[in-house]
Amino acid sequence: MKRKYREKYRWHENVQGYLFAAPWFVGFFGFLVGPMVFSIILCLYKWNGITSFSGNAEFVGLAHFRRIFTEDRFFWIALYNTFYYAALSVPMGICLSLFLANLLNAKIRGISLFRTIFYIPNVLAGVATIMMWLWIFNPEFGGFNFLLEATGITAGGHWLIAHVPGLGTWVERNDITWPPLWFADEFWAKPALIIMSLWRAGGSMLIYLAGLQNIPAHLYEVAEIDGAGRVRQFINITIPMLTPTIFFNLIMSVIGSFQVFAQSYLMTNGGPNNSTLFYVLYLFRKAFQHFEMGYASALAWILFAIIMFFTLIVLKSSKFWVYYEGEKK
Repeated sequence: MKRKYREKYRWHENVQGYLFAAPWFVGFFGFLVGPMVFSIILCLYKWNGITSFSGNAEFVGLAHFRRIFTEDRFFWIALYNTFYYAALSVPMGICLSLFLANLLNAKIRGISLFRTIFYIPNVLAGVATIMMWLWIFNPEFGGFNFLLEATGITAGGHWLIAHVPGLGTWVERNDITWPPLWFADEFWAKPALIIMSLWRAGGSMLIYLAGLQNIPAHLYEVAEIDGAGRVRQFINITIPMLTPTIFFNLIMSVIGSFQVFAQSYLMTNGGPNNSTLFYVLYLFRKAFQHFEMGYASALAWILFAIIMFFTLIVLKSSKFWVYYEGEKK
């Protein structure tokens, strides 16, 4: 009798647990798994996304992928721009946030205020900050050019734009304007967006700060007794102990850098001369401006494969450089 009662009670507990988790299951399968499965199907069809799918979608097989890799030059431009952005913004963001975290790890009066100030950009509205950066990079009265002129920084000489297959030929340029025109110049547009991305380093900084405060203090005390200076302590203690935190921030930064969209869409709309046409912006155009839903779905899955590839590289390489305390190797 007791066993039967226990089984009935356990069954009621399981039902209650599933009922409480039901909203999550609905959201997971309805807004994540379902659209993913549908997008895989869309890759094989030509459909405008407006008319009903049944009876209006045309099956084209792998034609979208063939067109992307062999005919669409804007795909390669968007891919190049995205790789350019990711290759510079990710390491610069990691270095800056780690530097700030070390500065803000000091035990001084009012340090909480400074930590809050550096984190504030991560909670501000995106459109408002974009308008602010448009003013900062204004070539006529912007604050950035005013700072460059005030410091007396100049530039000159000839610039060589390297040849990229499918994008153009070797072009020698000696018309680089100074002070920079930023978003009005295809040479400076991407660097401007990369500089802008560093403004949100406070998010990663907070994670690094938590990692720094978890490093045992006795490690630094022993190193100081042995005569190690600040630089040696940072290289031999701080960096190895922070590698799990660096590993996490690296993965999140790589994923985020390949999905950059709002800045280029609102500030430049891909210009000038497609210099800020990032991958997600091009995908957005194909889906919601050209109404090529099947083509956009194919682009989305190519992006998924690219992000997965680089994420797996970071994951596989972690065993060579990520140190976990207490782990035996």
